[in-house]
Amino acid sequence: MTYPQALVPVGHVEPVPRRVRAFLGRHVVLDTTRARYGWEWPPYPQFHVPRADVDAAVLVDEGVDEDRPLGRARRYGLQADRVVRPAAAWGYAEGPLAGHLRFEWSALDEWFEEDEQVFVHPRSPYARVDALRSQRHVRVELDGVVLAESSSPVLLFETGLPTRCYLPRTDVRLEHLTPSDTRTQCPYKGRTSDYWSVTGGPVDVAWSYDSPAAAVLPVAGLVAFLDEAVDVVVDGVRQERPVTHFSR
Repeated sequence: MTYPQALVPVGHVEPVPRRVRAFLGRHVVLDTTRARYGWEWPPYPQFHVPRADVDAAVLVDEGVDEDRPLGRARRYGLQADRVVRPAAAWGYAEGPLAGHLRFEWSALDEWFEEDEQVFVHPRSPYARVDALRSQRHVRVELDGVVLAESSSPVLLFETGLPTRCYLPRTDVRLEHLTPSDTRTQCPYKGRTSDYWSVTGGPVDVAWSYDSPAAAVLPVAGLVAFLDEAVDVVVDGVRQERPVTHFSR
């Protein structure tokens, strides 16, 4: 392993110092400055929101108690503006998160930390993402075919993930790539604007962010490759292909 791992234990709870809001359609389901982070698995937390900061009118008690990773909880659906989302939230009756509701992220249409939209899951306070300009020489190959080569990459270091090399488009050999309709989202980087597959080869091996989150603005317009699917050579040293969950 050549990159640091996220090592927050399951069950860890911390206060959230940010204002958190979430919407179902145009309806504000929650608006709080008193949320808490709760880790159900090590890589990242979920928001747990005080009941008083949730619109009770949208909650539908489903009459089911379940054993959740952080304790036993009551299950709720959501209903607002003719939209129904079953199994959308869980309310804890005991433990450090008693009186809080944990929402399924995809059950709500939009989430905001302060006034910035966040995608996929909350940003972990223990994760760091740095986009640093570099003069390392990076070559990307697949089956001996050079897909990109550059001496002016931006290296993106993200806790728990391998280093990604973002390269200028002028250093990418687009004649070997085919545009894809795929788009993905990342809580730290934002929404992708482009994807490419290798012509006649593996799909969705490269991507770009035209308008990334402010913290990683140096990668704007650059192209990154999925190290797990291609061969990357840095300063003449062939990198070992990592095994990850393919965060882009």
